[in-house]
Amino acid sequence: MTKAQKAGRQDAIEELRKRLHPGQEILCVLRHCSKSGMSRVIDLKVIEDGEIRGLGWFAARALGDAYDTKRDGIKVTGCGMDMGFHLVYSLSRTLWPDGFDCINLTTPHLGKRPPCPSNDHSNREDHKHHRDGGYALRSRWL
Repeated sequence: MTKAQKAGRQDAIEELRKRLHPGQEILCVLRHCSKSGMSRVIDLKVIEDGEIRGLGWFAARALGDAYDTKRDGIKVTGCGMDMGFHLVYSLSRTLWPDGFDCINLTTPHLGKRPPCPSNDHSNREDHKHHRDGGYALRSRWL
């Protein structure tokens, strides 16, 4: 990776950290699937101020993945798993490599805050900081 690519990647990460926060839902849009099913083009979106806005270009740059300008999405190869989840998990892990503070230290079912997306809350244990930043964001197909 060149110096310019590293700088561009860091700029994208900083921009995404300004726009996203733990617990936020990222919308996945399938733009294209190859005939073999081994590659896809997936766009990522987020709801900001009541409007759906794109994240795909910034996410591709932050992840170091290729962005397909013809189909407006991130090129992803592979199969056998939810590739939208894979993209969102990878992006989340890139944005919060050291983990994230729990977004719901109160009871989740009371509706005060969205439930924490981390899997650290098994057996009703309270965790103030989650080590795996990959679960900071939630994915949903649109």
